Amino acid sequence: MRISRTIPLVADAPVALTIGNFDGVHLGHQAMLSRLSTAARERGLASCVMTFEPHPREFFAPDQAPTRLTSLREKLELLERAGVERVHICRFNFDFAKTAPEDFIERLLQRGLGARWIQVGDDFRFGARRAGDFAMLKAAEARCGFEVHAMTSVMVGGVRVSSTAVRERLAAGDMEGAQTLLGRPYSISGRIVHGNGFGRKLDCPTANVLMKHNRPPVSGIFAVEVSGLE
Repeated sequence: MRISRTIPLVADAPVALTIGNFDGVHLGHQAMLSRLSTAARERGLASCVMTFEPHPREFFAPDQAPTRLTSLREKLELLERAGVERVHICRFNFDFAKTAPEDFIERLLQRGLGARWIQVGDDFRFGARRAGDFAMLKAAEARCGFEVHAMTSVMVGGVRVSSTAVRERLAAGDMEGAQTLLGRPYSISGRIVHGNGFGRKLDCPTANVLMKHNRPPVSGIFAVEVSGLE
């Protein structure tokens, strides 16, 4: 998978594109990525994801932003596992936030990424003050030479699959519910660091995982089984 932290002035090849934060890469995201890969293969295009770092809500209101389900590295690993061929990580800052919706479409999507097929969520918003929406993107099809498709919500057991729904289940300690929406067990990764020595007091081995997320979606002390160690 090719990863770029910039949008080129002119694309080197046309792509099938989807856009979003993809936090957690849950079943809804996986459905989008599956459809993306199919469309790319049928049209002879590279499958491409455009995502943002940091999350726009982290940039504008870090104290109120939702917790992350995955780090950037974890997200990229999951995108690659889903068959994505290219990822463009857009640095979200004040300059990017001021991008007019029309400029977002023509400069970034049409010229910079060479989008020929675009899929977004049915509630997708873009551009300064979130002024751009699906209808605006759809109206640009003929002018910009791409086709635009909306992805409706994925429902599991009557629940709309979303990153928010996964966070709610993790916060409630409902690991099985989170797994149902993610399509896999929830996992964390991090460096093992020295703690406060509680394990010695309890006569029980412990592992303290240093999280790179500022506020993990779930925290505490968990009883676990370790496998794969000799």
